[in-house]
Amino acid sequence: MSWDIVIFKSKEIIKSIEELDEGKLESIDFTGILESSFSDIIEDENHREIKGKDFSIDFFISNEPVSNMMLSLYGENGLFELIELAKLHDWQIFDTGLGSMIDLKNPKKNGYENHKRYVEQIMKK
Repeated sequence: MSWDIVIFKSKEIIKSIEELDEGKLESIDFTGILESSFSDIIEDENHREIKGKDFSIDFFISNEPVSNMMLSLYGENGLFELIELAKLHDWQIFDTGLGSMIDLKNPKKNGYENHKRYVEQIMKK
């Protein structure tokens, strides 16, 4: 099961998604940055899959700058790769499954382990 997150850049630090002012989001060429940041990318029309050591990241490209992009992660290492990119480009990351922002300085706080528990909870239903 994938871990879906949204990356975006805002003129302010967002602590809760309820605080998000879409007027303060910046349009970014996320596709270009992602494609230039990883070497092993499988292309299939407008879909991309980044392959890495013990992870993959799926997304659909945008041909123009956008204010946000949804990514599907498979494997914890994918989160850490994206966190490094987020720090470099001043992005923020929202975890759609948990409904909270990822703490880039302390990703274990609300990161992969919480996602695994969330998936286990869903699978038991």
